[in-house]
Amino acid sequence: MSKFSDPAANLATLIACPSVTPAEGGALAALEAMLKPLGFRIERPVFSDEGTPDIENLYAKLGDQGPHLMFAGHTDVVPVGNETDWTHPPFSAAIADGMMYGRGAVDMKGGIACFIAAVARQMETHGRPKGSVSLLITGDEEGPAINGTDKLLRWAAERGETWDASIVGEPTNPDRLGDTIKIGRRGSISARLTVHGKQGHAAYPHLADNPVPGMVTLLEALLSQPIDAGTTEFQPTNLEVTSVDVGNRATNVIPAAASAIFNIRFNDSWSADSLKTHIAEQLAKTARERHLRPYGHDDIRYELEWLGRPSPVFLTRDERLIETLSAAVTQITKTTPKLSTSGGTSDARFIKDYCPVVEFGLVGQTMHMVDERVALADLETLTQIYGLFIANWFERQ
Repeated sequence: MSKFSDPAANLATLIACPSVTPAEGGALAALEAMLKPLGFRIERPVFSDEGTPDIENLYAKLGDQGPHLMFAGHTDVVPVGNETDWTHPPFSAAIADGMMYGRGAVDMKGGIACFIAAVARQMETHGRPKGSVSLLITGDEEGPAINGTDKLLRWAAERGETWDASIVGEPTNPDRLGDTIKIGRRGSISARLTVHGKQGHAAYPHLADNPVPGMVTLLEALLSQPIDAGTTEFQPTNLEVTSVDVGNRATNVIPAAASAIFNIRFNDSWSADSLKTHIAEQLAKTARERHLRPYGHDDIRYELEWLGRPSPVFLTRDERLIETLSAAVTQITKTTPKLSTSGGTSDARFIKDYCPVVEFGLVGQTMHMVDERVALADLETLTQIYGLFIANWFERQ
């Protein structure tokens, strides 16, 4: 077997790189050292944007003809927290009781390590694939995701790259390897709601205008009724209030304003624009008709500000891609995977504009936690799944 056909060895090398967002930490250099001997051509573009750190990315390609299969992922990891809380140092890749410990073990250096091992084994057994394989790897998935996959895709497309399918190696399985393939994701959008009042003494409320009752009224209207009942492929749209604040430490002062931030995960009943319209209309109606103000003030005075860039909802319908991966999972694990659209967003939201995309990786139970770890047996199983998928996908083209 070649030097890079062992997923555990590949992963240990990657874990040893402290690539906490936005640091490259040596992880992309380590990938380049693995991929070049396999024949991949490597490019490492750096992208910049005002107010964000520069991010180094990697694009590696084997072959020049179609069909073209892309594996996408990220080498950046979240902070380790208090290192003394870890059973083993977070960048040591220590092995104990059949588990490898380290930040990024499952999210998602493990998936990258397995895919490289799968490609190496396929080349040993069958030679180069009947087409092209590329790895599109960013260092900006756990950060603001501005200088990462989105720009890397555009950069590659401008150079003539096209893809027929993509698999993202995020940890998709909740309990055991083979549970779940992600075939889509809900959209995500966030907003800040600010209710304006007039500061005053708590003992003289008629001289002030307390914004808190107005905020309570508006949030109650957003939370009291379901936004929808869900669709065939997606869960119901869900709104969560993530912050409420008046910026007031005094107990006897009515605040001048109250603010709240909320996030909505939406299904394919909505686009970002239609959902914005729905929320705005609901707030406007509530502000006119329902409020708790007992002193005869006007309608609730508020502002609604949409934050950041919405993540669109999407669903992959490429049956060949889905069926080939499902069959590989079933053959290796003897489990029929569930096709799911649950969970948060991922960089698949960018990839879906270029080719059909699915997500499948390791078990995610310890991602972002102290003592993040992966079973060595799962690394071998995932490598076998990826290998069988690669072989069968190219055969079916």
